[in-house]
Amino acid sequence: MIDALQDDETGGLLAVPVVDTLKRSDEDHRVVATVERARLWRAQTPQMFRYGLLRRALESAREFGRQVTDESAAVEALGLCPRLVPGSTDNIKITTPEDIALAEYYLSQRSGPGT
Repeated sequence: MIDALQDDETGGLLAVPVVDTLKRSDEDHRVVATVERARLWRAQTPQMFRYGLLRRALESAREFGRQVTDESAAVEALGLCPRLVPGSTDNIKITTPEDIALAEYYLSQRSGPGT
């Protein structure tokens, strides 16, 4: 991340291209469309932005009551375009109990101390 973004004025985030077929649903959970996945990426952490820019973005989101789900969304709301830095599919987000089991599996696959 540091190497990829050190000269980038906006900053960026780790992400991986979406490989799943995506469906848009209605309120009754019926498929209404298949979403084109070309150029779609799944955001990951870490995300890296210059402190002053990130602070301004988060303060603006709060001031205008914008719901942002990550730092990148706050920066995007300023009209900026963060850089996508290719990440890894094993860089998972821990949100549900199933995620903990997956993280334990990945950790068990590491070979040797410190890897």
